[in-house]
Amino acid sequence: MNGLKPRHYNAPMHLIDIGANLTHDSFDHDRDAVLQRARDAGVARMIITGASREHSPKALALAHAHPGELFATAGVHPHHAVEYTEECDAEMRSLHAYPEVVAVGECGLDYFRDFSPRPAQRRAFERQLQIAADLAVNSVGKPLFLHQRDAHADFMAMMKNFDGKLGPAVVHCFTGSREELFDYLDHDWHIGITGWLCDERRGLHLRELVKNIPANRLMIETDAPYLLPRTVKPQPSHRRNEPMYLAHIVEELARDRGEDAAVTAAATVDAANAFFRLPPQAS
Repeated sequence: MNGLKPRHYNAPMHLIDIGANLTHDSFDHDRDAVLQRARDAGVARMIITGASREHSPKALALAHAHPGELFATAGVHPHHAVEYTEECDAEMRSLHAYPEVVAVGECGLDYFRDFSPRPAQRRAFERQLQIAADLAVNSVGKPLFLHQRDAHADFMAMMKNFDGKLGPAVVHCFTGSREELFDYLDHDWHIGITGWLCDERRGLHLRELVKNIPANRLMIETDAPYLLPRTVKPQPSHRRNEPMYLAHIVEELARDRGEDAAVTAAATVDAANAFFRLPPQAS
């Protein structure tokens, strides 16, 4: 990273990044430094996204290596839906036996990229919704970490099939329409906001929509190494996003909501702690 330093903000923050892909191979050479830069920028905890058979166990391994600071999800992203076999289902269920795995997913539907055939996406999503339902029956109860892009109707229909059987849900990396947002809020689902908000080409509509998200349903995430906020100055030459930029997202989000950044930060931390049922943080 060649001397890249986190920006220091006016007030101390103890933020929670609910979606960081720190198992990505772009972090293999400097992961410890990335974590330290995040701490220095006020990121106290992170949920490491598990989005495939390969990376879900790696997310758990990171959580084991940093107890109380890093937590994991376990799931299969729709891009990888073709890998969702019976063996994969058993692997996901075994990962959910660990308390460090705090959510089912990343799972859902993505008809924008269609990297996996849509029938395979729907099958993988349904199997993971069943995992969440089974965990709820067994009183383990883990929330859902959801992905939806250009598949709203099918996504809502599949979620409806599990009405009353699931715990809390967050639609992570929300980039959708006003209609989609209010459909999610009408179901009391949470909303994850990323640096997409800072994209003047694709994210302008979000600047108005975020005002409508209740504070207790709002969470923030970087989706690192993806979605580097375009308003970060100077832009790093490598274009890799990092959790240290979470505070930048908070400031942009607070401005759009007409709030002080400390108010927005505190609300997102409270929401994330409650949603993922994270243990009290050691002082």
